[in-house]
Amino acid sequence: MKQVEKAILGIKIGMTQIFDEQGQAVPVTVVEAGPCTVLQKKSLASDGYNAIQVGFGSVKENRVNKPLKGHFKKANVKPLRFIREFRMENIDEYEIGQEIKVDLFAPGDVVDVVGTSKGKGFAGGVKRHNFARGSMGHGSKYHRRPGSLGAKGPARVFKGRKLPGRMGGERVTVQGLKVVKVYPERNLILIKGSIPGPKKGLVLIKNSVKA
Repeated sequence: MKQVEKAILGIKIGMTQIFDEQGQAVPVTVVEAGPCTVLQKKSLASDGYNAIQVGFGSVKENRVNKPLKGHFKKANVKPLRFIREFRMENIDEYEIGQEIKVDLFAPGDVVDVVGTSKGKGFAGGVKRHNFARGSMGHGSKYHRRPGSLGAKGPARVFKGRKLPGRMGGERVTVQGLKVVKVYPERNLILIKGSIPGPKKGLVLIKNSVKA
């Protein structure tokens, strides 16, 4: 797994547009990012890899089970809704209980955004995998069906075969997006373009691995 230098969790608010210095409209996605609290540090010696565990989002205490209550109590923080790990080498720069805020990023930074795509229910091959349809005229009765599965000998469906099925609801990473503006006082970050997931969906923003 690739290491990250900086990362933060956030909630997707929605899309809008702003105007740059040249007066050009720039489509942006607004994300309420952080503050995230460091709950645990994992090292190569004790856990086999370097990482920090962070929590994000408020939650009622009665909605948290006993093991997690003990975990939060050990870190001396209030219960948090989401818990995630960031694999990184520079874990010594973080302390348990420290807050990671959105000012970690600055305008012009290139980031990768990870989210869960919108679920679209059961879909056919044309919508799900961009299959070409059959002829619609001249007596053709084969329009949007998947076609031959190509398994003559074994008489079974090979694993990985593209077929109709449930579409969406998957982990999606969009790479190389640009940070347009950051509002630290409101915990907001504006990212150029669209990011995966519905409104109020959890997203992970991290430094780009290819920039």
